[in-house]
Amino acid sequence: MSLWTRLLDSGKRLFDSDPALDDAAAPGPESCAPDPNDVGFTAAVVGLGAKLAKADGTVSDREIMVFSRVFRAPPEEAENVRRVFNLARQTVRGYRNYARRIAKRYHDRPCLLEGVMDGLFQIAGADGVVTQDELEYLRNVSDAFGFSEATFRRIKASHLGPDRDDPYHILGVAHDADFDDIRAAYRRLMADNHPDRLIRMGVPREFEDAVHAKAAAITAAYAQIRSERGLITQPD
Repeated sequence: MSLWTRLLDSGKRLFDSDPALDDAAAPGPESCAPDPNDVGFTAAVVGLGAKLAKADGTVSDREIMVFSRVFRAPPEEAENVRRVFNLARQTVRGYRNYARRIAKRYHDRPCLLEGVMDGLFQIAGADGVVTQDELEYLRNVSDAFGFSEATFRRIKASHLGPDRDDPYHILGVAHDADFDDIRAAYRRLMADNHPDRLIRMGVPREFEDAVHAKAAAITAAYAQIRSERGLITQPD
């Protein structure tokens, strides 16, 4: 009996509650893979994917196809995957429960949790656009997994590109950059873009507001990163 047939056999019970997943002892961090034959994990991941696909109001064939590819369902199981997917999106249990169940079981395997996030981002983008409802869903799953805002922003940027107001993007540094490198980038940008310096260099008066706004954005980005990293009270 295939994994997908077992999921269909277990039906709504697996998607509503799975004591085996909830009560099992936490595994060690020795790999980025779930435990072998962990049907509860697969059910929870299917539930997350199905609920995400419905977050914007519709579930497309493209989203189901992407789900099958991301989570490596064999082609011969395509119909079973579709049936499992439809079963999961109709269940009464909310998606946060799926996320919490996965996080509880695999909290010592952050690379596995991030892999689930990567797969969900691919499903969200399957129809060519990621809506605000889908982004909110993804952020809530990230929170349930215990990821920080900076980690979520990094994962999101790897799939969708950085936001214009992403503080790391503004400073031109990677999300996982060492703080010394971030501070050096900030000081370099402020040295190049300080309003007093640019005004002394003769920047046209009509550009002065933009010069001040850019310096303020650089300073705010640096302050945000310091705050997120718990460095707000330390000397610069």
